[in-house]
Amino acid sequence: SAKVARNGRILQSILGILDHGSRMNLALLILRDRSSLTLLKGLIATMETYGKPKVMRTDNEACFTSRRFTLALRLMGIRHQCTHPGHPLQNGRVERLFGTLKEKLDQLDVPHFSSLQHALAEFRFWYNQVRPHQHLDGWTPQDAWQSRDPYLRIPKSVLFFSAWDGLLTGYDIRRYPSRTDWLHCI
Repeated sequence: SAKVARNGRILQSILGILDHGSRMNLALLILRDRSSLTLLKGLIATMETYGKPKVMRTDNEACFTSRRFTLALRLMGIRHQCTHPGHPLQNGRVERLFGTLKEKLDQLDVPHFSSLQHALAEFRFWYNQVRPHQHLDGWTPQDAWQSRDPYLRIPKSVLFFSAWDGLLTGYDIRRYPSRTDWLHCI
């Protein structure tokens, strides 16, 4: 549900789904409400693209601990882990994702719903494919997700990426041919 902030901006609930190992942001979905059914629909849509997780870690918000949500996870064969109340760092990767998103989004004027959808798509691209992560040894989540060592391949193309009026910047480095393939083409 939307809430009005002190500065008159409307706050929107967003579901973020992150792969634990690669830190790949699998989904940033604008929620019409925070019901268990809405969250399950978002989870199922994400699973249609990326597959079913073995484990899902959430905080202890009522929508994640409801009978409907926990039963649905059990029926799908997904083990549910809840963080301890008051310990957000037990889900630190998704907390970091939202911290980065909020830091950038607070500086951006998003006039309507479709603008927010577009902004979230740009953020996911930047987060997954442009921004190297310190805890991934400089790999992007996309590299880690696909188990591609970015340092073993010569870039096929390097494109400068800029979005959100310069708030999201970096280089989209496409690494397709292997170093030996490239050398054989000379």
